[in-house]
Amino acid sequence: MSAIASQLSRKNLVRMALAALCAAGAYQAFKVNNATAGTRLTVCAQSLYVRDAPAGIVIGTLYYGQTMDVQSYSPSGQWAYGFAYGQANKHGWVQNGWFCGQ
Repeated sequence: MSAIASQLSRKNLVRMALAALCAAGAYQAFKVNNATAGTRLTVCAQSLYVRDAPAGIVIGTLYYGQTMDVQSYSPSGQWAYGFAYGQANKHGWVQNGWFCGQ
């Protein structure tokens, strides 16, 4: 292997290692707990849309610190259904995973 090829190979390894470290750090920084049915949970996202169905039409917004009484969740676990307090003040679906630690 030539010196140039060896140097390029090392640069690629360093880039891949940095990318892996950044991805791991981002995961830890944004890791939040999933909703548990039958509990009132606090939103940790800056804002979270309340929808009429999973991935449906937006009918309201929950903001950081507001709460939702989660009653159930979709079969995939990606959406939580319940009563959204705060400005939304209605039943609806939100993307799961944006609630503070339980």
